[in-house]
This record gives sequence, structure tokens and C-alpha cells, in this order.
Amino acid sequence: MGHWFSRNIVEPGKLPMLLALTSFVLTFLVTRTVTRLIRAGKGPFRNVSSGGLHIHHVVPGVVLTVLGGFGAVGSDRHGVGGAVFAVVFGIGVGLVLDEFALILHLDDVYWSEDGRKSVEVVVLTTALVGLALSGFSPLGVNDMTADERQDRAAFILSLALNFLLVLVALVKGKLRMAVFGTLVPFVAIVGAVRLARPGSWWSKRFYRRRHRARARSRIRTYRHDRRWTKVRRRFQDLIGGFQERVPGRGPTPPS
Repeated sequence: MGHWFSRNIVEPGKLPMLLALTSFVLTFLVTRTVTRLIRAGKGPFRNVSSGGLHIHHVVPGVVLTVLGGFGAVGSDRHGVGGAVFAVVFGIGVGLVLDEFALILHLDDVYWSEDGRKSVEVVVLTTALVGLALSGFSPLGVNDMTADERQDRAAFILSLALNFLLVLVALVKGKLRMAVFGTLVPFVAIVGAVRLARPGSWWSKRFYRRRHRARARSRIRTYRHDRRWTKVRRRFQDLIGGFQERVPGRGPTPPS
């Protein structure tokens, strides 16, 4: 195990990324636990205020992200400094993305339906960084041989083709598949060849007169959402605590 860790994580300089990912996930989980305790009125934790101003944890998160990011850029990936700044960066990102919905809506929607976007973004970020840590490169470059990489024409053609597939998946309304497709080309291929989601740019542009394709698209989308929406919401409830009810407390969300 030690030999594998040294060969695949330490030697390639991936230790800072692993430390950043670990601190990011742990910070998010700890932050969610603390905010749920505050909401329930349990434990010693309280909201942070200064002069009547409620300070959201995204504020220290931004500061830590800036410090950790600039520090990591100026440090050696194999040195102690790079590891320390990676942890600081991961903590900052965990605090920031936990309130991603607040930044997106410019409103305190932490416990509302819109607040689920924070959990979804955190899960998506964790998966993407995990894939990159496992060796997946953007737009499938890791799938190319050394000879193909030396061939400039083949290299550019591969990048352009993969980028086109990601773009098609995106305009078909398949955001998650497009994002994962940047690291796993097969996902982008599936997203590009399947029917577009109703309301997407592709559907409005190419299904306008194709009534059968438009109908099939609506049926498939309905079946897919019916199957997976409940699963996704239960997972979000488990992590984020959106369905927790606190008797006698108002709707003001702590953070």
C-alpha cells in the first residue's frame, strides 16, 4: 500500500490535490453538521455576527481560498508548503461551495429548495476532482499514446472532437454529462448521441418540425426524472438535512 501511494500519489506530485480534496470534503461535512446543530438549537455552536451583521461562512471561505490558491501556485508540489496551502485551499473551497446557492441567487436560500444546488455542486466537484486524481485528463488526453501526442495533428484533432462532443451534450441540455464528459469521453459520446432534453437549445432548433422526436424526448425525460429525482433528493436530504423540521423555530436559516 505504501509503495502504491508513493508511486501513484507522491511521485507524480498529486499529494497536494489529495490533501485539498480530503480537506474540502471534511470541511463540507463538518460545516453541514454544525449548521444543522445550530438550526436545531443543539450544542455550543451559534451564528457569527458582528455589529448586528450576520457573517456567512462563505466570507472566511473566500479568504482561505485566496490564500491557499496563491500559496499553492507559488509552492513546490513536492514540498511541505504546497501540502499546507493545499489543505488551506480545500478548507476554503468547502466553506464557499457549501453556500454556493447563496452566491448564485444572492439570497439566503441555505435551507430552501434552491439550497439543494450547494449539495449538488459539492458532490459534482468531489467526483470531478476524484476522477482527475485517478488519472483522467481533460478531453481524454490520457487515452492517447505517446506517439499520438507527438503527432500534433492527431493531438489537436482528438481535442477538437472531444470538445465538440462535450459542446453537443451541453446544448442538448445534459449539463452533468457534459461536465463529466470533459474527463471521460465516453460520457460525452452518450450525451451527444441521445435525444436532447425538452426546452434545450438543440430541441428548439432541430426538433421544431420533428414531432415524433420531440414526443420521444419528453417521454424519456419524464421517465428519467421520475426514476432518479427521488433518489437524488433523498441523497441531498441525507447530506444537507433539508427535510429536518425544528419545532418552534422560524424559517431564518443559520450558516
